[in-house]
This record gives sequence, C-alpha cells and structure tokens, in this order.
Amino acid sequence: MPRHIAFLVFPRFQLLDATGPIAAFEVAGRICPGSYQLRVIAERPGLVASSSGVTLAAARLGSPAAIDTLVVAGGDGTRAALGSARLRRFVEACNGQSRRVTSVCSGSFLLAGAGLLDGRSATTHWSCTEEFRGLFPHVRLDPDRIYVREGRVWTSAGITAGIDLALALIGEDLGEAVARRTAQHLVVYHRRPGGQSQFSALLEMERSQGRFAALLEFMRAHLGAELSVEQLAARACMSARHFARAFHEETGVTPAKAVERLRADAARAMLESGARSVQEVARASGFNDPERMRRAFQRLFGASPAAMKRARRTPPAAAAAAPTHSAQRLSGNASRPA
Repeated sequence: MPRHIAFLVFPRFQLLDATGPIAAFEVAGRICPGSYQLRVIAERPGLVASSSGVTLAAARLGSPAAIDTLVVAGGDGTRAALGSARLRRFVEACNGQSRRVTSVCSGSFLLAGAGLLDGRSATTHWSCTEEFRGLFPHVRLDPDRIYVREGRVWTSAGITAGIDLALALIGEDLGEAVARRTAQHLVVYHRRPGGQSQFSALLEMERSQGRFAALLEFMRAHLGAELSVEQLAARACMSARHFARAFHEETGVTPAKAVERLRADAARAMLESGARSVQEVARASGFNDPERMRRAFQRLFGASPAAMKRARRTPPAAAAAAPTHSAQRLSGNASRPA
C-alpha cells in the first residue's frame, strides 16, 4: 500500500518548502511505483496563496490516522498559522496517530506550538533562531543542523533543506539506493556537509551596521595579517577585554571566531574557483598552515578543503549516483537560505 504523505500549507507559506519535498517524493515514487500518495492539505481547502503569490490547490485536513507522514511547510505565514487552535490540534493529533510528523524551515514553529518539541532537539531556519528560542524556551534548538530527528518528529532547516529532509525520509522508507537515485534525478547531492553555519555566520556579521562595521571591513581586506584580539582592539581604540566582550555582543561571535569564519569563507571561494592548490589557498586566506585550515573547515563546513575542491570538479549527478555516505554540497544559489 502507498504511504500517504500530506503537505500542510497555509496563506503565505514558502512555496519551495512544499514543492521541494513534493518533487523528491514524486521522483522516488516513479523509481518505486506505488510507494507514495501525495496530497496538499490546508485548514481551508481550495487555492492557497504562497508568499510569492503562486497558489497550490489544497484538500481539507482530513483524518490524522490516514496520514503516514505530515510535512509542515514554513514561510511568512507561519506565525499567523500558529494562532490557529485548529491547526495546532491537528498537528498534535498527527503526532499521536501518524507515523511521522515533520517540518521544513519555520514550519517548526507550528510543531513547537502544538507541544511536539518540548524537551526535544529541533532546528529551524537560522534567521529565526532568536525568535524561536524566545517563544519556545523548552525546545533544545540546534540552528546549525540541516535536519534533526527525534523519534517520529523531524525538523529541517531553511527552505532547500526540505529536500534534504525528504531524501532522508525516502532513505528510511525505501533504502539509501533509492534516495541516491532520487537525488540524481533532482540533480542535487545525496548528502551535503556541515550545517547552516556555512551560510548564516557571515551573513549575520554582514548585517552589522554598528560600531564594528568598519573593523569588519578592515578584517575582510587584511585576512593575511595576524588580526589578534589585541591588534583589533587597538584599531577599535578599546582595551582587549572590553573589545572582546563588546564585539561578541554586537556580532554574536568572538573576534577569533569572526576572523576564522571570514578566512574560511574566503578560502572556500578560492577553492571553488579551482584556480589554486590547498596550500596556496591556506597562505592567501591567512590560515598559512593547511592543517589549521582543514580543522576550521571541518568545524564550519563539515568537509575538508580537499573534499570541497574535489566536489567543485564533480558534476552533481555523478556525485549523487556514487555509492557513498560521505557529505557533499548542494551547488549554486539554491543552497542559500532566502
């Protein structure tokens, strides 16, 4: 019998949160005919407008017992949907009667609002971290994860991470070989390395328009310099201790971590251009020592510089088809949260 996968949407949902996983399950169903039956559902059936204005036709919520897997989309309309007691009750009922309850991006707000995530680990889009923690302090939020599984409840990160989630669910249902073939058909990598920090950390620092904006620009332009806390503090005309505390409050990271992340981002861009060796990139980005750069890459991106350089030369379809569980990176702008 086919597994019934229901995609819960609401006004101003993020279109790719729903259609990305839908496409993944559709392809898996073509590889293994009869595996899945897909249905878009909403509190009010009919045409439901996404945040882009594009609509999806949705059926009524129906019985939670008839749903194998519930996939809750995220998007701008999540907070309004959170205010619906009927939706919260439905999600809670699915947790008791369906095999799995999952969310994409800020769809985790609905799961948390229904009480499914209290005392559990979860993730959401990196940009929602502070808001989520304020609303749901009893959830163990890990904003760097692409997806998190806690028993029958799964949460995933921003937007395209819904495809990563769907591939993991397909792997659980039909085996990793089918998940790899699905990824190949979608022209995405079967597994990508690291977490959201590879996208969020520098974006968060880019937002800074406060007293350290000029200093951040100086750091970006002088990555080959020593850039110690003492030197940066002197440039900011502050004591080292006061500077370190103020910088962390302003940017959310320590000065040393900021330097490391800026260097890693610059090194990653150099490696992806394919123009330089790992040793040359280590020198040019200010790491100097390739081993030091490797450790930073493993922490921030979940892959070594050499692996990223190889991935740049490997076509996505070929990488997806390879029988390996090693982490690989989604290519292009589709991997960046919007």
